[in-house]
Amino acid sequence: MVQTSVRTTAARPPGLLTVAGGYSLHRRTDAHAPALNALVRANLDHLRPWMPWAAHAPDPAATLAMVRAGDSAWRAGTDFLYVLAPDAEPTAVVGAFGLHGRIGPGTLEIGYWTDAGHGGRGLATAAARALTAAALGLPGITRTEIHCDEANTRSAAVPRRLGYRLDRTDDAAVGAPGETGRKMIWVQDRTPS
Repeated sequence: MVQTSVRTTAARPPGLLTVAGGYSLHRRTDAHAPALNALVRANLDHLRPWMPWAAHAPDPAATLAMVRAGDSAWRAGTDFLYVLAPDAEPTAVVGAFGLHGRIGPGTLEIGYWTDAGHGGRGLATAAARALTAAALGLPGITRTEIHCDEANTRSAAVPRRLGYRLDRTDDAAVGAPGETGRKMIWVQDRTPS
């Protein structure tokens, strides 16, 4: 199934989100493309079981094109893409995160992955927490979702730690070698004021 993004809101989340432990989420820019390309290439074995796009190593031009497409999506208000970087070295990328408007009006899906060497430090959880707050703070956004295959226990631990509720598990096409075809849909709704 091809998923398309729809305009989510006229507002935009901040381009810089403080995460924790000396890390921040930065809106992706051309300056991040070389480090992002190197990070993807270094983590293909880590990503390949869960990410269909990780079947082949991207060349630097493809990564730059992806970053520029992300910038267009940001300006269109459909997707908001970030890199996770240490505060001391903001172009040293250790993960990629995003708010995606592919579900429908009022909802943003959070996507994420971190460098295998930075796993187990709580960075994905801290970054997803920052993205959840930023998304639910936007006018018109009332829900965030995190989707992952039920075999991806590390990814599922993030919404569980953040207090998301497992809304359902859907059948889904298998797109990567580690997937089972059972997608968990975790949700968090905006608390009424």
